[in-house]
Amino acid sequence: MAATPSLEQLERALDQAGAIIGRIRADQASLQTPCTEFDVRALVNHLVFDIQMFASTIGGGTRGSPDEDLIGSDWSVAYATARASLLDAWQQRGVEGTIKGRMGEFPATWSVGQNMADLAVHAWDLATATHQSTKLDQEVARVSLGWARGALKPEYRGKAFGPEVEVPENAPIYERLAGFFGRNPF
Repeated sequence: MAATPSLEQLERALDQAGAIIGRIRADQASLQTPCTEFDVRALVNHLVFDIQMFASTIGGGTRGSPDEDLIGSDWSVAYATARASLLDAWQQRGVEGTIKGRMGEFPATWSVGQNMADLAVHAWDLATATHQSTKLDQEVARVSLGWARGALKPEYRGKAFGPEVEVPENAPIYERLAGFFGRNPF
């Protein structure tokens, strides 16, 4: 049975992604990421949008459009602002009960897992694209992969998630997570 995602793990996933974003150099903005529809800059913008979307689903409030530039020239500040709004929303709401979203109503801990898995796989995408270490938080990856295996049914694959890429069970956990989300980690 998969571990239940926690807010402490989500905060670690947020911090991990923020640290990776903070180390991206300006000359790396146009590098292709394993998330093939995005280069590095577009993926950071997408991640800020995702975090804003999660925060507005949990606690209300505003979010940008996926088509607008949400990060400007200071990606770290844009990310930190989105990070703070998500953590504030979770801390005010808590993880009890259910949350209604565009895909239906789910336990709040399911939504924590969704937020964390999105952050974990995109952190790996950005680290890989910018040649940073992919030796990231193992527990975040393990819990994210457990969540994903239970939540990402075949009918949810398509535009957002490609078909699963076969990765050996003895491969590093982030390679298994990336493969499950349709990335080729090799």
